[in-house]
Amino acid sequence: MPHELTELKINTVTKPGGDPAEELTADICVVGAGISGLSAAVEARRLGRSVVLADALPVLGGQCVNSLIGLFCGVYGNGPEYRRLTHGIFDPMFADLARTDDIHFNKGHTITVAYDEVVLGRWVENLVHSLGIQVVLGASVLNVDASDGRIDATTFATRHGLVRVRAGGFVDASGDASLTWEAGLACRVPERTVWGSQQIRLENLREEFKPDPAELVARVEEKAAEYGLVRRDGLAFFFPGRNTAVMNMTHVEAPLEAVRASSAQIEGRAQADRVVEFLRKEFPKAFGAAKVRTYGFPGRRQTRWIAALHQLSADEVRTGFRFEDAVARTAWPIELHDRVEGYVWEVFDSDHVHYVPLRSLIPLGAHNLVAVGRCVDGDAAALSSVRVMGPCAATGHAAAHVLDLARDGSVQEIDRAELRGRLHDNLDG
Repeated sequence: MPHELTELKINTVTKPGGDPAEELTADICVVGAGISGLSAAVEARRLGRSVVLADALPVLGGQCVNSLIGLFCGVYGNGPEYRRLTHGIFDPMFADLARTDDIHFNKGHTITVAYDEVVLGRWVENLVHSLGIQVVLGASVLNVDASDGRIDATTFATRHGLVRVRAGGFVDASGDASLTWEAGLACRVPERTVWGSQQIRLENLREEFKPDPAELVARVEEKAAEYGLVRRDGLAFFFPGRNTAVMNMTHVEAPLEAVRASSAQIEGRAQADRVVEFLRKEFPKAFGAAKVRTYGFPGRRQTRWIAALHQLSADEVRTGFRFEDAVARTAWPIELHDRVEGYVWEVFDSDHVHYVPLRSLIPLGAHNLVAVGRCVDGDAAALSSVRVMGPCAATGHAAAHVLDLARDGSVQEIDRAELRGRLHDNLDG
């Protein structure tokens, strides 16, 4: 006799006709769940707004979790004072990770913050769940319903079918300005590749024998051709006491075409393997037994971004120009990776701070769309300084307040004095 627990009935089905899209409605739709999108979604919920958070990856956290970036950069000012420049989502994050000893603060010309990406990933998921944010993962922007600078709805393609999100306001935190692009608004692309990176986390290391950063760079430069290394320098981000490190030692193309992007990902991992071979042979005491614990998702620095009401310039970065509509600040160097043989690294003075204006977050002609993170508008050098995680989180935080103030009006016409008051901690605190 068959057991009743095995009597599972099955049905035969075909795809239904018509428009099968799942329909969601929210006050704000955030596209991209990296640090800028998370910051926007979390702050919008804390303002009492309903939020849909969509991301093309099957997991939350964007590059900071899944590309093994290794460090939070641009959160602090330069030494010796090391002013804290960005708060918001970092306040509870840093406190919670510190309680479990999963964060470490490195003091150099500024403070960079190392973290355990696995712990951070779960922290992000728990936070998003606790706030009741609706999440759609594995969701790529398929098309956008927009007219007269106002987006009414966005349709996402997922492996489970289409999802259409209607919202009063939208945040483009996609990293590649995909929402702005699909809405038919103007975007910018660099004339040549700004190199991305294939990060890896290595384990079984001997931290006490780690090479000095200058020694590592000198050895890479000397031996790059021998080992087939594309990037002629590199960085090792050791997490103290764990004998692991995130390695940032590759230069990988970051195309916007699907097939080329897939090929670049495979090539990036091959580059990373050559890096491991180099490290094992050239620094055997530290890396002789090294194993790759994780290959990160492809890291992308600057690919496509919005054409905004104002394009932040390198001169405005260098002079620390304080905009009347400033929404974020940082002191991170100009860090432009547009040449395979090396990159620009322009460090600022101890008291330097530069700012990102709201006008660099608003696409030309847009009224209910704000772009954040590495989607904001700047010339190539300026963007290379404000696309790191500190100012990315700050622009996401600001976007939530901009859309909250705009409501059914235009993001171009909000009360900027009230916005400054709301953003005090990230501008003057």
